[in-house]
Parts: sequence; C-alpha cells; structure tokens
Amino acid sequence: MDFFHGQPTLTAMEWILRAVVSFSFLMIIAKVLGQRAISQLRLLDFVIALVIGNIIAHPLSDEELGLEGSIITTIVLVLLYLLGIYSILKWPWFRRLINVAPITIVQNGNIIYEGLKKARITIDILLEELREKKVADVQKVALATFEADGRISVFLDPKYEPVTPALMQMKTEGFDMPRTIIMEGIINSIELERNHKNEDWLASELERLYQTEVKNVLLATLDQYNKLKVFLYK
Repeated sequence: MDFFHGQPTLTAMEWILRAVVSFSFLMIIAKVLGQRAISQLRLLDFVIALVIGNIIAHPLSDEELGLEGSIITTIVLVLLYLLGIYSILKWPWFRRLINVAPITIVQNGNIIYEGLKKARITIDILLEELREKKVADVQKVALATFEADGRISVFLDPKYEPVTPALMQMKTEGFDMPRTIIMEGIINSIELERNHKNEDWLASELERLYQTEVKNVLLATLDQYNKLKVFLYK
C-alpha cells in the first residue's frame, strides 16, 4: 500500500493503482452525494470530468512535477470510463447500480413526498422546475419524474395539453427547414444555387422588400415557397 502515501517517485504500477483507487473512491462519493449534487451529468461522466482536468492541470502549473504520472493516470481513468460504459451496456444489474431508475415525484396531480425525499429535492425546487416548464398548477401534472441526469420530466394531464392539429384532425404541410442564404453579411452561394437563385436576384429582392444591401443583413433565409425572411443588424 505504499502508493497511498507521498513518495519522491512512483512506479508505473503504483500510478495505475492510485488511478483505480481514486476513480472508485470518487464513484462512491458521487453516489452518496446524489444526482442533484452533480446536476445534469451522469455518474460516470461527472467522475471523469472532475478528475481528468485536475490531473492534467497540476503538471502544467508546477515545473517540479513530471508528466509521466499524469499521462499514466489519465490513460487508466479513460480505460476505466470506457469499461464502465461497456458494463452499463452489457449488464443490466450494473446499469441499475450506476444509472438510477426515474423517481416519481408527482402523480395524478398529487405530490409524492417519499419521492421528493428519495430524490433529495425540496418543494421549492419542484415548483421552480414546473415554472420553468410553464406549469403553474401541480394538479395539472399527470406524472413528473426525477431522471438519472438530474432533470425533472413533466407530463401534463391530457385535458390540459395544448390543442394540436392532430387532435383537431387538421391536415398540415410537411416540415421544411429554411435555408440560410446570408449570414453576417456573407452570401451562401452554394445554397443559392441549390434553390436556383443567383446574387442578382437576391440583391433585387433585398432592395424591393427591405430597401437594404447584403452587408446590412445579419441573417436571411429562404423557405420552400421561395419566401425570403431577413433579419437586419440593429
């Protein structure tokens, strides 16, 4: 266990053992802290992001520290991370251990207090999350769950869902992504050609519709009906 204590030098194996022990220790600490503490990162992602930055930073800021130990440790940690990802995909029991199941915190308009305690969040946090999703009344929520990445998923009772064309059995047109033909005063010639247009047409349309020039355009898009939409610098 000499690798546990400070020493003038460490062998490659001792660096590897240090990395394995540190990674396992941080996994346990992050698990104890709970998902809310590590925000919107999953457990493995949080641990790897936390340690690698610190490992690389120390040799860069201290001329007395060599890079060998940091490089070995980083390689071992990356391998442990990849092994963890593989294990999550391979073994369901390991997946359940690392990625906790969603916790129900609201069901049929009722707040599940036991779920709040398990997720380690307060009523204030729940109400804040609902407000961010533009839900003012808890009783309108059919189901709210605390997810493994720290987010709260909210499903409204169907009678409070916004009316959509599908519900009204209305016929709609297919989705069309507008094409960007000007960005920050620069013409996208390739996109113009794809739409069978040229720079002369674009210049005349800008003058006719907006009384402006290309250099004054922050963004201009063209839809499937060749309708030009322009956003000017302001």
